[in-house]
Amino acid sequence: MLCNICQKNPATVHLTEIVNEQMTELHLCEACARQKSQQMQQQFGLSDLLAGMAGANKAEDKAEMVNLKCSNCGLSYADFKKIGRLGCSECYNAFKKQLAPLLKRIHGMTQHVGKAPVKVGKTTKKKGDIQELRAKLQLAIEMEAFEEAARLRDQIKEAEKKASQENKE
Repeated sequence: MLCNICQKNPATVHLTEIVNEQMTELHLCEACARQKSQQMQQQFGLSDLLAGMAGANKAEDKAEMVNLKCSNCGLSYADFKKIGRLGCSECYNAFKKQLAPLLKRIHGMTQHVGKAPVKVGKTTKKKGDIQELRAKLQLAIEMEAFEEAARLRDQIKEAEKKASQENKE
């Protein structure tokens, strides 16, 4: 298949573009894809995406965010929205309330559940499993499914017991 733009080189990049609810498939060679990528970055940067997603809903939240700054690096939340990057690792704590919904919208969750080194993988997985059980327990309590909540409580206790025994060994 040839590139849709230059009609010379084989297409190696395949894009699906949706404009005004019309879907168009583009098959591009590497050079044309690079050029298209540069055009897209000029039109729509990451900071624009984050600024749009991180917009405050309530007037009181907006007023609070005006003065919000990281105590470590001094980055304001308004500056984060402009540049789309945090200044340091402490910014995650400083802007936790605002970042949590943003991260959830982008990644689907606020906890990392990807790969981990083999040495810490088992411990991390068990902690993640316990946290997942606790979240399910909280949901069961909110839904007043008390039998399910009791079952989950017992599973959490058992998992914590196993984890503490393995830590002692």
